[in-house]
Amino acid sequence: MSEDMKRIESVLDEKVRPALRAHGGEIAADRLEDGVLYVKLLGQCAGCPSADLTNETIVEAELTAALPDLVRKVAVVQTVSDELWEQAKKLLRDHHL
Repeated sequence: MSEDMKRIESVLDEKVRPALRAHGGEIAADRLEDGVLYVKLLGQCAGCPSADLTNETIVEAELTAALPDLVRKVAVVQTVSDELWEQAKKLLRDHHL
């Protein structure tokens, strides 16, 4: 893991994850490109209607404040939970589509 990602993980551990975990959520840093950190919101945060607000008010706010030299913006990579993916595959199998 690069030093930049270690710094990001430290801020996530100290400032972001406790807030997300309090609501059954989690976050994974995906990659950093040109000052944009791409993250995946997991658990209860994945697909939550408030995910954009959570990203702006918690994730991006904490990271840009703590690491202004490194992170200018945080973008959420949309993911599908394993549970939802399995449900979709089951529906397709059951309906022979």
